[in-house]
Amino acid sequence: MLVFMTKAIRTLFSMVFVAVLLFPAGGCREQIPQMLYEIKIYDVSGPGQAERTERYISGALKPVLRRSGIEGVGVFKPLESDTAASGKYIYVFIPYETADKYFSMKVVLEKDADYQKRGSDFLNAPHDNPPFQRYESILLKAFAGMPRFSTPSFATDRSERVYELRSYESATEYKAGKKIDMFNNEEIALFEKLGFNAVFYGQVLAGSHMPNLMYMTTFQNMKTHDEKWEEFRNDPDWIRMRDKEEYRNTVSRNTQYLLYPLSCSDF
Repeated sequence: MLVFMTKAIRTLFSMVFVAVLLFPAGGCREQIPQMLYEIKIYDVSGPGQAERTERYISGALKPVLRRSGIEGVGVFKPLESDTAASGKYIYVFIPYETADKYFSMKVVLEKDADYQKRGSDFLNAPHDNPPFQRYESILLKAFAGMPRFSTPSFATDRSERVYELRSYESATEYKAGKKIDMFNNEEIALFEKLGFNAVFYGQVLAGSHMPNLMYMTTFQNMKTHDEKWEEFRNDPDWIRMRDKEEYRNTVSRNTQYLLYPLSCSDF
């Protein structure tokens, strides 16, 4: 009986110890799984390529993603005034609940007969008349501070809206990690306070500019975009965190892409 009670006490102690590790004094918090995001960037600078790629996305890709339970697919083009995105591109944002969902999609696409039929002109295009020049695929993991994406809602016409995709590159992995800490600890909250309507924040796991992070904020029009960033630059919280020693030199290159959503975009 004594042995049994000793084991029970030991088990109870272990459970309490684990609980202290998982749920510190600040209170119990549910750990929300961090989603994976894929951003595909199609170079459609050739004649008619933009139209063909848009038809493929709206008529074949999005329907098969929806059948697979993937909602919240964003489809964008650069604003004419965006000098950073010289050339013609189409940006596709695809959210995945889990890594398994991401890796299994290739098999789903290969086996889905409706997708293969609807996307035949795009998928089986002749070598001398391709629907794009090349495309880049970027894989990201959502920040712990915003583990799931969010879709904004605006009353303005889609052509007026500004969706700003930013890429922050860092000199080292350590500096990249400190910039992510800055977002998770303080910067995400500041964006929320100022009404930047963020879609996502993500660490790039595979891409062409690593180490880097990417995030997207949204605005009803360019006037609001400019006003919000001016407010951000002058906010005392930003000035305070910007001047912290631990956050110095965390970004070596900051690239902004100004986009607008196409009619087939979910947001």
